[in-house]
Amino acid sequence: MSQPPFSNMFADIVGHTPYMKAIGVRYVGTGPDGVTLALPYRDDLVGDPETRVFASGVVTALLDNTCGMAVWDRINEFKPIATLDLRIDYMRPAMPDNELKATAKCYKLTRSVGFVRAFAYEVSSDDPVAAAQAAFIISNPALRAKA
Repeated sequence: MSQPPFSNMFADIVGHTPYMKAIGVRYVGTGPDGVTLALPYRDDLVGDPETRVFASGVVTALLDNTCGMAVWDRINEFKPIATLDLRIDYMRPAMPDNELKATAKCYKLTRSVGFVRAFAYEVSSDDPVAAAQAAFIISNPALRAKA
């Protein structure tokens, strides 16, 4: 009997992660493009009251958490992970009053590192607010690097 996908637990993980819970992030789903989380627009998450766009730190947290979940999705089990490197390119301000989504995909695994790409967007990842490139350390991975 095969084990259910670890992604079946993602909604619970997001719902019980204190910062994700505090800012209202929810798990949207997992598909061929990766793991998607969503951040509903709230006035208390705005960085500049004049422009009414999300604070960059909130966007960073959304992308970082989505990237980590993409690593778990790829290894299909819980193992302790930590962000080694996170680069975010902000391409444009988020649109006020709109939910922000982030989709991340782990595109490469080695024995101890997962490499991830992600996008934050409102409607389509083809028009991103931000793009992220990340690397996560995986503690005691069971996977072996593939040539």
